Amino acid sequence: MSEAERTYSEAEIQTRLQKELPHWYYEDGWIRRKYKTSGWKATLMVVNTVGHLAEAAWHHPDLTVSYAFVIVKLSTHTAKGITDKDWELAHKIESVIQWQPAKEQGALEGTPNEDARFKYIKYD
Repeated sequence: MSEAERTYSEAEIQTRLQKELPHWYYEDGWIRRKYKTSGWKATLMVVNTVGHLAEAAWHHPDLTVSYAFVIVKLSTHTAKGITDKDWELAHKIESVIQWQPAKEQGALEGTPNEDARFKYIKYD
């Protein structure tokens, strides 16, 4: 079994979640995250983003999709637990979905959240 297939204990998972991914939680053998959106179009953008990242990584989460939220669930089926594959993909998903260019002081303005017509994700 490769290091990427080593599974983490529940205690290790809880510790890492608190330290690294505080908006994620562990439940029923999965690390999970609920992303709240402003509606269907925004939900589809989140789903497509997660889909792209998962396909590029060749590690595929389960998704629960509703009108104004997406739940991402990660577990490594071949290892029957949470592995480094899950941690790495969760970090990548979190960094891309939560990216707010306006906070970086660069040339990109970011989505104007003050106007409900444009706001699409509810940032933490």
